[in-house]
This record gives sequence, C-alpha cells and structure tokens, in this order.
Amino acid sequence: MKSRANRHRELQAKRLQARAPAGQDAVERQHARGKKTARERVEMLVDPDSFTELDRFVVHRSNAFGLDEKEFLGDGVVTGYAEIDGRRVFLFAQDFTVLGGSLGEAFAEKICKVMDLAVRTGAPVIGINDSGGARIQEGVVSLGGYAEIFWRNVQASGVIPQISLIAGPCAGGAVYSPAITDFIIMTESISQMFITGPDVIKTVTGEDVSFEELGGAMTHATRSGVAHLVASDEAELFAQTKLLLSFIPQSNRDDPPRYSCDDDPDREAPELDELVPESPNKPYDIHRAIEAVLDYGDFLEILPLYAQNIVCGFGRIEGRSVGVVANQPNVLAGVLDIKSSIKAARFVRFCDAFNIPLLTFVDVPGFLPGTEQEYGGIILHGAKLLYAFAEATVPKVTVITRKAYGGAYDVMASKHIRADINLAWPSAEIAVMGAEGAVRTIFRREIAAADDAQAKMQQLIDEYTERFANPYIAAQRGYVDEIIDARATRSAVAGALRMLEKKHVAQPKRKHGNIPL
Repeated sequence: MKSRANRHRELQAKRLQARAPAGQDAVERQHARGKKTARERVEMLVDPDSFTELDRFVVHRSNAFGLDEKEFLGDGVVTGYAEIDGRRVFLFAQDFTVLGGSLGEAFAEKICKVMDLAVRTGAPVIGINDSGGARIQEGVVSLGGYAEIFWRNVQASGVIPQISLIAGPCAGGAVYSPAITDFIIMTESISQMFITGPDVIKTVTGEDVSFEELGGAMTHATRSGVAHLVASDEAELFAQTKLLLSFIPQSNRDDPPRYSCDDDPDREAPELDELVPESPNKPYDIHRAIEAVLDYGDFLEILPLYAQNIVCGFGRIEGRSVGVVANQPNVLAGVLDIKSSIKAARFVRFCDAFNIPLLTFVDVPGFLPGTEQEYGGIILHGAKLLYAFAEATVPKVTVITRKAYGGAYDVMASKHIRADINLAWPSAEIAVMGAEGAVRTIFRREIAAADDAQAKMQQLIDEYTERFANPYIAAQRGYVDEIIDARATRSAVAGALRMLEKKHVAQPKRKHGNIPL
C-alpha cells in the first residue's frame, strides 16, 4: 500500500503532467504559432484563482491507429467553472497541443458535462475553440460526440448565454456548435472557420483561396456575418468577452446586471437638435444619436462591419442594459435589405430571450428594391425582423428621427406590432412613401398635363411634404405617443424604461412559433 506521502506526490505529479499533457515541446510549438495554450487562455479570461477544473485526469478510450500508445491527461480539452468580474461562468478550452485539439468521445463528454452544469445552475457557458476537427482515429464516435454537443447547444439556446471564442482553426462539423451559440468572437490572423478547406474547394470547384480569405476573422466579420466581434489578439479577445458579459444576465431567469450610474438621466443633448439635415436626402451618422442617449456614451456594437445599414449593440440607461437597433442613414440611406434584416432579427431575439429592453431608432426609407433582393428572398428575410419585434415581450421604446416609410415603418418596432412607447422628433416623416414617389404616383396625369411639368411636380411635392412629412397625423391617431425635442431623447427614453420595468405580457400557449426561416 502506498504511503500518504507517496499518494500526495503521485497526485502532484499527475497534476503537473495535466498542465502540459503533450509535453513542453508542444507548448513551445503552440507559442511559436502566436497562440496561448488552453490553460493560459483560461487564466487570462477568468478572475484570478477562481477556476475550478473538472475531469483533468480523463483520457481517451480508443486503441485504434496507435492511440493505445498515447495517453494525454484531459484528452485535449480543459473544462471547469470560474468567475468573471465576480459572476459564475462555465467554460471549456480546446487544447491544440494534444492531437491538434481533435474531438473524441471523452473530449466531447467533458464539454457536455460543463454544458449540463451551466444549464442546471443558470450560468453562461464560454467555449474557446482551437481544434483540427473530429478525431479520425475514433471514427463515428467523434461524430456522435459533436452531435451531443449540438443538441445541448439547442436545448440551452435562450436559457443561458452561450459565447464562442475562436482562437485557432474551427472546421467541418465543428463550426456548427459556435453557429448555434449567441455570439462568436474571432481573433485576427490565428482563427479560421469554414465547412470545407481550401484544398477541397480547389478540387471540387477549381477556386484558389487562402485559409484567411476563406474563413478568417475579417471575412466572417464583413462578408458572411458569422463573426459578431473581431479581436486583434488574444488579450483583446478576452477583454471583449468580459465587456459583452457585463451587458447580459446569467440566464433567462435573471435580469441583466445593473451598475451604479451618475450620468444624469435627464441630461439634455442640444447637439441632437441639429443632427437631422434639412434636406431629406442628406445622410447623417445615427451613432451620434445612440451615444448621446446612452450612459456616458458607451456603446458595444455587434457586427459593426456587417450590414452597416443597420446598427445593433448594447448600452446602458440609468445603469441598466438596453439593446439598441437603429437604421443607419449613412449607409444605403438606412434601407432594410436581406442582410440587415437577418442581423437585426437575431439581435432582437437575443435581447428578448434574456430580458434586455429594446431601444429602436428609426430612419428608414423602405426596403431595398431590385431583382437581387427579391430573388434572394427579401420577403422572407424582412419578415424575420417583423416577427422578431412582434414576438418580443421585453420593454420596447421606439424613437423616429426622420423617415418611417411604408412597410418598413411597420417593421421597425411600430406601435402596431406592440412597441410600448413610440416617440418622434419634430423632423419625423411618417408616410406610405417619400414625397417625390407619392406625387409621381398620385398626380401622374396632372403633372403630364401641366405646361411646366417640373414646376408642377415641385409644387405638389412641397404640398405633400407640408401635409404628410411630419409626425402629427400619426400622433393624432395615437401611433406616436409623444413628439419630443431631439435634445430631450435621453430623458424621455429613461422615463419610459423606468415605467416599463415591471412589464409583463401573458403569452398564448404554444410549443413555439414558426418564424419564416
């Protein structure tokens, strides 16, 4: 029988071995790639000395293809729970030094265990992805492991926040777990995501593309919309994760964290009175309105480089989280199109799932016309945003800054789809369409018959503008609750959110709705 001292020495030796299961040379190779190890990443992300590791002594169970001669404590993934800014999180970090971070049976079981604990205890789960994919030596067992993780991602969706950090390769079936999670943050230069790699693409389609062009962080931040945020390095990756977590609750049973705030909720922003140009065709930056209204002007934009004609992100008012959705007149005049509708719809649904009130700024001339949009399914994709706003039961406050035309007026959190408080600036224009388009449609014959068609059309445009390009008709019918000076927006929004804090909506009994996917 081993003595107590020997048992203690054996435990310490195994713990030490588990810290670098593939040996120090493998750690140095990871560093040479410009990457931290799995354990270093965990230590960088969480509060000091708060990490409790689970399953550090787990090993694989396969004897195929020489695996019987290789045994790595932890089986290529570090799992456990910790605190970030004093709040509990569960996490896993894939270890590329062990068999390229490939996923096998035991590896998957470790991830599933922390996901189950996260759901049971009501805490976010964070996955740090750095893996070559399925462990070929374990065959279909590894595919089964992925599917077990996917199933849990779906069950946890809308119950606990799920965040995926991409700090290396994430390829093939491995990409579907991050895709189901709420947010994906990628790291420039060292992370890629793709279903099939450049070699396969070259063979099948003849296209030549690099790893970075195909699935790098900037590709997914600008072209595909897969990456919600991009970090320049791993330190920024973890800083962004902490900032994101500060806006969201532990689970759907909790409210978001609330922070003390000495930014006066009734603070005026005189600069907003001049924000909207006199000409309806001139653009302006909606960020200026958003930042003027939020506490200290702090705004965490989500997908800032994708579908920039709509702005989505998190801020606070009176220390409480709000999700902001805003048309951006600076890009495509703020029209809604396929990409912007999908981007905003997913963001709205996240906020609704996790009890985060919605603040919507509206300056939208309509949906983008064209065959590309129609053939691409703008009808279905635009309906996603309509569905998301109509489905949301969190407090909803809408501010119309300028244009609110046609069906896009309805979609952008209008009173008719149950926004709680709808405000308008004096510059608001709420109508079926813009003045020129309306005049061309209504007065086509009169214009054609006029001696000076151009002068006649301008006269009619001026008359239409005077009559309809204002918020008062909508206010007369109660579609707008109040017309406010732009400078008073922060005070009006803060008061509305204060009033709505205890809002409750009784939902009809159903399994779930059928959003037009």
